[in-house]
Amino acid sequence: MTQTRDPRATASTPPPTTGDRTLKIWLDGALVDKDQAKVSVFDHGLLYGDGCFEGIRVYGGRIFKFASHLRRLYQSAEKIRLTPAYPMTEIDAATRATVAANGLRDAYIRLVFTRGVGTLGLHPFRCPRSGTFIIADKIQLYPPELYLRGMKVIVARRPRIPIESLDPAIKSLNYLNNILAKIEAIDADVLEAIMLNTRGYVSECTGDNIFIVRDGTLFTPPTEAGILHGITRQYVITTLAPALGLTVEQRLMKIDDVLAADEVFLTGTAAEIIGVSQIDDATIGRGGVGPITRRLADAFSASVHENAPED
Repeated sequence: MTQTRDPRATASTPPPTTGDRTLKIWLDGALVDKDQAKVSVFDHGLLYGDGCFEGIRVYGGRIFKFASHLRRLYQSAEKIRLTPAYPMTEIDAATRATVAANGLRDAYIRLVFTRGVGTLGLHPFRCPRSGTFIIADKIQLYPPELYLRGMKVIVARRPRIPIESLDPAIKSLNYLNNILAKIEAIDADVLEAIMLNTRGYVSECTGDNIFIVRDGTLFTPPTEAGILHGITRQYVITTLAPALGLTVEQRLMKIDDVLAADEVFLTGTAAEIIGVSQIDDATIGRGGVGPITRRLADAFSASVHENAPED
């Protein structure tokens, strides 16, 4: 029988790595050993969270939705007026080289642009050159048993940063808003929290997008709720759901709409598709993973492991 792991322990346990082999990191134009991959203490990415990133999956040697991730990364950089040090074609090649150098067929990639080394002041344009690094390793965001029986989450007390303050379409290095909500989840012995916006509408979770199922239709918060434009979320909307004959509507939702749903599930690059069985003290549907969530998760797994689309 599968033993349930303590969520608090799971949250603090480092993800599995490539093992005894020395991990190779692509750092500003060269592959270096993990211990030599260093960023200056004067880098504004470290000092101020000034930069942007992508988390990307590799399945069977194919980089899932790589073109979409690269477009979003360069769009994020443009929005914060960060000039990447390398063109997209070079980052594409460097990412593939990093995966190959670590001998990985299934992996998680973290691709990061930092503002670069500058002064101790806020001025971003006193950083003459942006920094870039690429990590390719393994990741396990949630314990496998949660994908079978569903996960418990809470509703965070801390609201999502308003769109007017920070465009959620920017996947920036500053994740403190999400981290503080994540701490609420960990303190409640769960691994994820639903975040509401300042108007009380459901936005997203600390690291995942959210969907509900009601009478066979999927609903997910729209852009104006203050969400990241998730790549896996979009794949569900445009590819998986239509292939299964399911309709998706983007609609503002209150937490009561979520609690009354037949099913709830989360999507994300690291999370993939995972069902929610309980929110705070409320059981969702019949508890466990709902049938539509299961169909979508199975379809996702089949799709990415057979021939993961890179577009």
